[in-house]
Amino acid sequence: MNGAAPDLAHIAHCELLTPYPDDSLRFFVELFGMQIEHQEGQSVFLRGWGEYQPYGLKLTESRLPGLGHCAIRAWSPEALERRVAAIEPTGLGDGWSDGDHGHGPAYRFRDPDGHHFELFYEQDRYVPPEELRPRLKNVPQRHVDRGASVKRFDHINVLASDVRANRAFCTEQLGFRLYEQVVLDNGTEAGAWMSLTIAAHELVYTADHAGGQGRLHHLAWFVDTREELLRAADFFLDHDVPIEAAPSKHAVAQGMFLYVYEPAGNRVEVTTGTHFIYDPAFEPVVWTEAERARGQAWGVATVETFHTYGTPELGDKPPGPPIPPTSQVPELPGALA
Repeated sequence: MNGAAPDLAHIAHCELLTPYPDDSLRFFVELFGMQIEHQEGQSVFLRGWGEYQPYGLKLTESRLPGLGHCAIRAWSPEALERRVAAIEPTGLGDGWSDGDHGHGPAYRFRDPDGHHFELFYEQDRYVPPEELRPRLKNVPQRHVDRGASVKRFDHINVLASDVRANRAFCTEQLGFRLYEQVVLDNGTEAGAWMSLTIAAHELVYTADHAGGQGRLHHLAWFVDTREELLRAADFFLDHDVPIEAAPSKHAVAQGMFLYVYEPAGNRVEVTTGTHFIYDPAFEPVVWTEAERARGQAWGVATVETFHTYGTPELGDKPPGPPIPPTSQVPELPGALA
């Protein structure tokens, strides 16, 4: 691994697209337990109770579901400029914007698969209103005991037509550290788990077996304990939230998982656990095709939709099962592009 200090600090927020903005907003507020921090235009900005920045999720009305963009914060203005200089020669840069709610100027670019990203440094720090002011001065806001009560944004998994190309771009141009990967018997890279921090993963690329490009697999939010994750599963069951994969433990990265679908058909995860990498000379763990075929950490088989379903869907028929409501394009007047 490269021993140089990283230029990028962490993934700050992601933008999720939804053709059902009211239903999706109700899901994230009432069932995930997030707070509305700001509303502007066709977007609502939401936060988990443990985030230092104003928000971790930008929810935007759109004709199709999926990922709008993923935003990464740099360590300094100089670090930001270095990463921009590294991206520019690839031809994947889209230029600068003035920024967005809560942060300053941002450099926009695409990965080799077409997912949209941005880098920025200037970031507002969250100041809670009086009713959310915590007793302890070293936490950003009072705990909100509503729904799953997610604490913070944890990671993003995107589907890719070429995992190797995207993994190389993220490690070489962005400075991500590769912690774990799946390599098939024929040498094809089927998955890459990367991070800018000691956490086992922040950005994951997995192969899109449905043949798509630039699609979202899932966004994940963290809770502190396994018991909170199990409670979330019971809560979602009682509120008719479609559960794709019930609580268990991943082999890769060792995190506990619970996968559900929000009303637009986007897959979202509640997670906890995982492991931290302190070793400065850590060598990436490589999982073989046979090892991954055994399923998850405790032998639970991986559901088939995990390899095929992503947003937006492909063609007229989704590759995954019918998930009510599915992410079909709604016939709405004046639908957004």
